[in-house]
Amino acid sequence: MSRSVTASPVIPAPDFGAALELLKPITWFPPMWAFGCGIVSASANALPHWWLVLLGVALCGPLVCGTSQAVNDWFDREVDALNEPSRPIPSGRMPGRWGLYIAIGWTLLSACVALAFGTFGFFAALAGLLLAWLYSAPPIRLKRNGWWGNAAVAACYEGLPWVTGVTVVTQAVPDHHAFLAAALYSVGAHGIMTLNDFKSVAGDRQMGVGSLPVRLGVERAARLACWTMAVPQLVMVGALLHWQRPGYAIGVWLLLVGQLLLMRRLLLRPRELAPWYNGTGIMLYVLGMLLTAIALRPLLAA
Repeated sequence: MSRSVTASPVIPAPDFGAALELLKPITWFPPMWAFGCGIVSASANALPHWWLVLLGVALCGPLVCGTSQAVNDWFDREVDALNEPSRPIPSGRMPGRWGLYIAIGWTLLSACVALAFGTFGFFAALAGLLLAWLYSAPPIRLKRNGWWGNAAVAACYEGLPWVTGVTVVTQAVPDHHAFLAAALYSVGAHGIMTLNDFKSVAGDRQMGVGSLPVRLGVERAARLACWTMAVPQLVMVGALLHWQRPGYAIGVWLLLVGQLLLMRRLLLRPRELAPWYNGTGIMLYVLGMLLTAIALRPLLAA
């Protein structure tokens, strides 16, 4: 008696729009901006070839940051089904295991591109990719703890791209001026990541994700986020004064004062006003990054 064999269904590949949405282009701006700040801060030296700058922007944004988004969406698909069911994976527009395949492929492509940036740039990119996987993937899954998870994202979005940009220009390990600026703005970005967690408090609590708004409550987390964003900028002002860059220190201070005024309103209704602050206060924050980068030019050229 013959036995019929049922062929496994062929899972179609996702369309380009769903794949692009998975990589979330809107999230590419922070690491691309930080990379640009690194380029600017070292630009008193001879500038690199234009193609290397463009390749670095692509590495920090569409590649490494895009990888982190794909990895996060794959391992967050159950949480997203509660918080944001319209995303590509829970909505079914990214069928089967295509989300995982894209995350792995983008990781390998990012590592290959990073080879163009020398030893330090290559290992900085590898560190970013490793943090992207540790943030979302079990068993470590850093995002379960808002302290460690936000630190990992902040390093990937600010610190690592900044020092990579310096390396592209100088072809050397960045000095203490660049490392301090990158570290301070990474610490500040920890607070920005906390604000981004307000939108998913209910789903995070249900799925056991210990974001800071879940751990501390929205009001306490908002106050902590404001302090975390403000204090590193204040330290940066002091550093610029110490490095004999008073005009730039005043500029960063004024941008910080603008943020403090906006933070007063944010703290009235943090959960509702977090998106508003992301479009206003964060703009002042990134302008301060650029001003700091310009201030560092003669210091990195010395």
